[in-house]
Amino acid sequence: MTRQIDLSRVLPEARIAELPNPYFGKVRDCYDLPDGNRILISSDRISAFDRILAAIPFKGQVLTQTARFWFDHTADIVPNHVVAYPDPNVVIGKRVTILPVEIVVRGYLAGTTSTSILTQYRKGARQMYGHSLPDGLRDNQALPAPILTPTSKAFDGGHDEPLTPDEILSQGLLTAAQWDEVSAYALALFVRGQKMAAERGLILVDTKYEFGVDEAGRILIADEIHTPDSSRYWLADGYQAAFEAGARPPSFAKDVIRAWVVARCDPYQDAIPEIPPEMIAQTANVYIDAYEAITGQTFVPDLTHETPLARVRANLAPWFG
Repeated sequence: MTRQIDLSRVLPEARIAELPNPYFGKVRDCYDLPDGNRILISSDRISAFDRILAAIPFKGQVLTQTARFWFDHTADIVPNHVVAYPDPNVVIGKRVTILPVEIVVRGYLAGTTSTSILTQYRKGARQMYGHSLPDGLRDNQALPAPILTPTSKAFDGGHDEPLTPDEILSQGLLTAAQWDEVSAYALALFVRGQKMAAERGLILVDTKYEFGVDEAGRILIADEIHTPDSSRYWLADGYQAAFEAGARPPSFAKDVIRAWVVARCDPYQDAIPEIPPEMIAQTANVYIDAYEAITGQTFVPDLTHETPLARVRANLAPWFG
């Protein structure tokens, strides 16, 4: 569905001087409160190639509200970091220490990055991440069962590296008890996600989870969950035909901006050309479509206040003290 997108309703950043202890990430602007909570504001920035490409109207609201949907529907599986939602782009979360292992769960032989199992499988690897995959699998084929493919978390700007469970334990990244707990949580979350996605005509292909530890040592799910940015979804209707044809299954076409940039420059070396307004509007529509397909809910953009930043500031005013 194509909607008219007001390109002025954008939150490129949320720098709020009244809030303490700022930390600005690629997409989120965060503040640590004295009470042990953290304000996480999802901007509308879209990032790729280790840089910011543009700001997409309503992207931050889509991601925050999609994560809210999944946090609400998985709270019986694993505790999460959520304290409150004062604004459509904002979550107040418990401040946690993020574990140094990113948990990726994969249900299909798919992916394009160097750490993806499809990339490694094409190179002849059959042993990866502590798993043994059979010969004869085809691109985008369902695996016999979902598998965990953890990677190191490169906090210093380096690259994530594949890990096996033995390496996680021998390097002291997690204790055996922590690994057992996050493994069980991740697989249970993925099974729930696949089941609910299937009910919406979607295939949850793979996803990443970030777990953290609170002051009491309890493991919580943090960051985001099953959003279009953290997960790969395919449209179930077109999967079988694409698989049989050896084509990539249909999905939410979020990479239009990435593809446009790559066709015009080396994004790791050159200046990024200005993204055309129609492409920004198209990407906003894709994110909104993804929200509605994933949650089954109609997206209602919050158009209150003069600007999104003014709205965020007003809704966070009670937290300034």
